[in-house]
Amino acid sequence: MRDLDVAEIEKLRQLNRVKVMATLVLIACFLVMVAAKMLEHHYPAFAFVAAFAEAATIGGIADWYAVVALFKQPLNLPFPHTAIIPRNQHRIGDNLGRFIESNFLAPEPVNEKLREIDFAGEISTWLSDRTRARSLASFGGKLVPQLLQSVDERGLVHFATQRVTGQIAKTDIAPLLGNVVQTFIQGGRHQKLLDDLIKALHRFLNDDETLEVVRTKVKQELPVMFNVIGADTLILRRIVRAASELLDEIKDDPDHPLRTEFEAFLITYLDRTRRTKAFAKQVEQVKQTMLARPELEEAAEHLWRGLKAYVLEDVQSNGSVLVERLADMFVEIGTTLKDEPNLRRDINEGMVIVLSNLVEEQRGSIATYVAEQVKGWDMKQLLVLIEVNVGRDLQYIRFNGMIIGGCVGVVLYLVETLLLS
Repeated sequence: MRDLDVAEIEKLRQLNRVKVMATLVLIACFLVMVAAKMLEHHYPAFAFVAAFAEAATIGGIADWYAVVALFKQPLNLPFPHTAIIPRNQHRIGDNLGRFIESNFLAPEPVNEKLREIDFAGEISTWLSDRTRARSLASFGGKLVPQLLQSVDERGLVHFATQRVTGQIAKTDIAPLLGNVVQTFIQGGRHQKLLDDLIKALHRFLNDDETLEVVRTKVKQELPVMFNVIGADTLILRRIVRAASELLDEIKDDPDHPLRTEFEAFLITYLDRTRRTKAFAKQVEQVKQTMLARPELEEAAEHLWRGLKAYVLEDVQSNGSVLVERLADMFVEIGTTLKDEPNLRRDINEGMVIVLSNLVEEQRGSIATYVAEQVKGWDMKQLLVLIEVNVGRDLQYIRFNGMIIGGCVGVVLYLVETLLLS
């Protein structure tokens, strides 16, 4: 339990003042009763005052007893059914837990309350704020090193490599290759590939170091006499010029015969992958040979280490690309949610289902937790907190008891007088 704060200390002072006032009023009623009793023989009208004061005193004492009995034994005497709250702490805890379980955590009120909440709207508003989105992305970035370390410790890279290679080993890839080539041809991307090859050959033919290597090879193959007259350079220039001219023709002519030959080669390759069992067998053998190579797992490990090093270096830098991309993604999600009512509805419905099921599964545990907390409270301090927050109202019951008791006393005295007269 905690200490009283400033506001509660002030409430305690007010409570003590009300207690003193109620006690003084009770004493005043008793003194008025005594004085009225002494004067009623000389002045009959004081009989009504005595009746009021006597009944008010009795009512005040009875209500004082009732209020005190809630928290402790009046005058520290062992009256039965007193100190009700301390003596029933465990029963109060169990009853409170069951009450919360049956009423607050019942499926109907929980579902009704959850449906009042626009979860998707809250998510959208939160994520649309760039500062919040970046804070969330930064938090996610801080978790990346632990995640990568966990992957290493659990051998997930080796496990994933084994699973992937196992699935590839079971898959007949010849038809897949055929489908890939067919899609490649149908989209016209094979011509783009040819253009890229032409550009690469152009760069090759215009690279000085490459040309020098080729010239050296040509020089070695020519007779010495031809080398003396520089035939190697002349031959190389003509070869390069002729090749460049051919490449330019192919690049500029979309209907060039070599383009047709290239497309025919790919189509023939496609037919072989689909119809020739021997080719499919060869592809399968190549696949199995590659999968059996130990270098494959080494390559996977090397790829993972490179990726891990890059990610770790990135998330630890001030301008992390990963964090920025995550922040962009979160902002985009938040913005998209604002304009997608169907998605918002699905998210809200999903959250209601998930949270209501969670509450339903855990409501017994929640009730038990509440009961155990109540049973473990420091009862003395708890009683102080209860008195601080509701004690003034309880003390006003004493005032009401004296007033009502006094009025009833006057009525009873009046009835008695009328009956005896």
